[in-house]
Amino acid sequence: MIAARTGQDTAAPERCRRCEIRDAAICGSLPDSGLARLSAIGRTRKLKRGDTLTWEGDDAQTVANVRSGILRLTAGNADGEQQILGLAFESEFVGQFHDRQERYSVMALTDATVCLFRRTDFAALAAETPAMANAVMTALSSELGRAQQWMRLLGRKSAEERVATFLWDLYCRSGAHEDHPVPLPLTRQQIADVLGLTIETVSRKIRQISRSGTIELPDLRSFRVRSAAALERLAA
Repeated sequence: MIAARTGQDTAAPERCRRCEIRDAAICGSLPDSGLARLSAIGRTRKLKRGDTLTWEGDDAQTVANVRSGILRLTAGNADGEQQILGLAFESEFVGQFHDRQERYSVMALTDATVCLFRRTDFAALAAETPAMANAVMTALSSELGRAQQWMRLLGRKSAEERVATFLWDLYCRSGAHEDHPVPLPLTRQQIADVLGLTIETVSRKIRQISRSGTIELPDLRSFRVRSAAALERLAA
């Protein structure tokens, strides 16, 4: 149930006002009064690397907004193997808004924090709040697009194209500009697991892209894009 509203509910909670991802997240379109209502039906949950937020096939009880960290979305294929559908980064929305059954499992690829909401409460609030409903539709459309891109990435691209696409995706999602550091939050082994490659192949391809002058590697946990156009071509 959505918490009863009083005249004091119009102020956004302090934790929401201080949230660094608020403007980019699904709640960014809400006025303070709507944000207060959303906060009243949500809670913060911290995940350790390897923790599972939802399991494919379970009843869809919650939806979530990623505040920090990276989540991995997987689903079983016809052969019974787990197939990666994509990654969810900070400010992105995960969960089944319309379906009553989870279509994929969500696991923390790194330590993460999410804002968690009961699906029914969240849907009721969205039904009353056009700005929230529009934001949900935009988020779901983006999620579908990312899933389709990911399937293309793993199914048709070469090793170099997979690595370049991964780097290009991080660059675009970070909002960074050329020559600005882009965080690389995953280890080489994690990148290999995500892309279906070996760690040796990932390391070799990253070095090759760096030697070409497309990117620069100041350290193991970040990179700089020297030529966005060249990286985009490699990722195409």
